Amino acid sequence: VQLQASGGGLVQPGGSLRLSCVVSGFRLQVYSIGWFRQAPGKEREGVSCFSYRDRTTYYTNSVKGRFTISRDLSKNTVYLQMDNLKSEDTGVYYCARTGYYITSGTTWVDGRIFEDWGQGTQVTVSS
Repeated sequence: VQLQASGGGLVQPGGSLRLSCVVSGFRLQVYSIGWFRQAPGKEREGVSCFSYRDRTTYYTNSVKGRFTISRDLSKNTVYLQMDNLKSEDTGVYYCARTGYYITSGTTWVDGRIFEDWGQGTQVTVSS
């Protein structure tokens, strides 16, 4: 099982980045994928997740309307499109998988239900 996150970089406030999470060793059709981030000195926080069964997407409040998560089964990839980036979006971004069918009642933002994690990709938003 592997999850490979990429696409991070340095971007100015208001700019955009698209992160990719390429997976192998399992089928995306039966796993939910989450994106998390960790800023220096702060705890890891859930940013967005894609629920595998009904393809519902969830976002933490601070990124709603700016970030979009999507899935491409043909490429075994989950994307996180990040627009109108702010300095507070800076951090290391990780993708992770869980076999849970995530619903609106699922606690996912703390990452505890996610069983496998990829390495991170650094996102720095600065002028």
